[in-house]
Amino acid sequence: MADEDETKEYRWESGYEKTWEAIKEDDDGLLESNVADLVARAKRKRAALKDTGAIQLGMMRHLFVVVDASACMFLQDLKPTRFLCVLKLLEVFVHEFFDLNPISQLGILTTKMKRSEQITVLAGNQKKHIEALQQLKDLSCEGEPSLQNSLERAMNGLKNMPAYSSREILVLFGSLTTCDPGDIQKTIKSLKDNNIRVSIIGLAAEVRICQEIAKKTGGTYNVLIDDHHLKELILNQVQPPAVAGSMEASLVKMGFPGGSPIVNDGTSDSSADHAPAYCLCHIESETSSLMGPNGYNCPQCGSRYCELPVECKQCGLTLVSAPHLARSYHHLFPIKPFIERAQVRETTHCFACAKLFVEAETNVIIIVNFRLCLFYHSLPFLFLLKVYECENCNQIVCLDCDLFIRETLHTCPGCASDPVTAQMKTN
Repeated sequence: MADEDETKEYRWESGYEKTWEAIKEDDDGLLESNVADLVARAKRKRAALKDTGAIQLGMMRHLFVVVDASACMFLQDLKPTRFLCVLKLLEVFVHEFFDLNPISQLGILTTKMKRSEQITVLAGNQKKHIEALQQLKDLSCEGEPSLQNSLERAMNGLKNMPAYSSREILVLFGSLTTCDPGDIQKTIKSLKDNNIRVSIIGLAAEVRICQEIAKKTGGTYNVLIDDHHLKELILNQVQPPAVAGSMEASLVKMGFPGGSPIVNDGTSDSSADHAPAYCLCHIESETSSLMGPNGYNCPQCGSRYCELPVECKQCGLTLVSAPHLARSYHHLFPIKPFIERAQVRETTHCFACAKLFVEAETNVIIIVNFRLCLFYHSLPFLFLLKVYECENCNQIVCLDCDLFIRETLHTCPGCASDPVTAQMKTN
């Protein structure tokens, strides 16, 4: 029994066993290139796991972001402080969120002094959310957070959302404690009954109640390593999640407002459509003013709005444009993962960026046995590089292009440039 206790390792000891062997120095004695390659390959592995299997995604999302504003957020383990670092990353998140989810809505909450405060309501105007985040930089962080009050307030705003939309809460939690007024288990049960997914990102250490909330509601719980890891965890929430359980499939009524054409003399063929009017987006703000001919009229009630997408305040119709729906198309039909292969001698250039694979993979550290180098002296390292092949068009790309295609482009350049393949996809 004593021998078993001596040989038994703690979890943190076994988890970091010989991990330094995976990092090697390059020719200049630096580690950055190898670390960047490991991170890129880890991203590709996670993306491949997400894209396997047929899953149902929540395309129209309603998300509340809860930011911890308690006293612990003034700590400087994230520069300059936890709170300022989180706000800066959330600005990037809001921009990316609405870029990939243009028909979704987002709201922001903060929690401090055992209370929860609503900063912005659920809306699709990203400028409004970014301005609110910038104004929060002067907010004083004090007191203790209340996880239950934050979840209850977010749930009250989400539970009446339509059944065909996904309901989500993202909590950025920096404290190790929470001061709640009641039984949080009842709140967890209510969240589960209303099909609300709660994902939590811990800024300090793992907290058991956070893990339990995420597990029971179908969300994710992660604890950051550093600021770069925090940015990756936050941006992972941009992609639409898989639907938990059954979601009602129904037709959604939307309006596509279009401006009336203006003739050459500068006048409109419909003076009523271009008459000066107040924008309902900013009619309650102090800076509201009359709009000119530029704007969007609701096709159902005629209300004027300055930008899309937006939900009409008069008739409740969702107003979007065709490009907004087109940007959500790639979520329904994600690109298939490329096949990882060893570099072949016949193909020396990346099809996407047209660079030599040795030049394109400069961030890859190649470790070769001395005898192997002597044997393959006619093949200068090309056979050890990893390339990625599309199974439809059989074009080969490098690692950087593979990640760019998967995260940004969402379309294979080989398939798009082939008229036959492109015509088959449109049909």
